[in-house]
Amino acid sequence: MKAMTGEQRKQLIDEIMALQSGGELTLGMAVRRLRLEITGFDQATFAQMCGMSTRALYQLETDKGNPTLSTIDSILRKFGLRMGIMAATALPSRAPALTGKRNGVSDVDKYSDPSRNGAFLKSRGSKPKRLMGHKSKHTD
Repeated sequence: MKAMTGEQRKQLIDEIMALQSGGELTLGMAVRRLRLEITGFDQATFAQMCGMSTRALYQLETDKGNPTLSTIDSILRKFGLRMGIMAATALPSRAPALTGKRNGVSDVDKYSDPSRNGAFLKSRGSKPKRLMGHKSKHTD
């Protein structure tokens, strides 16, 4: 690996940050580029330096893992970076827009029942729950 000046390293880190925040790189891809292009370390060496297993680093870099926030923060700090809150930007053109529709049917159409006079609320992993106009066995 060719030695980089401090300014070149800063420019490369800034470029990777911009690509990641713009949605062109995933977090895993950004970590991999930082590891390879800034440190030149192999996965085993870098994982040991970060106090994690090689498998965990591999999973993070391939966006298959579920790292803790402290793990990500620990890795980023090796490059003079840290996690934080930033303003959301427009979705990148390659990402699907969140429209509230699946297969051309809106969630409201899919989970409403006009015969029962009420809209349904979609919840994860359970049956839809009605929002209003339902008859309950319990009185409030």
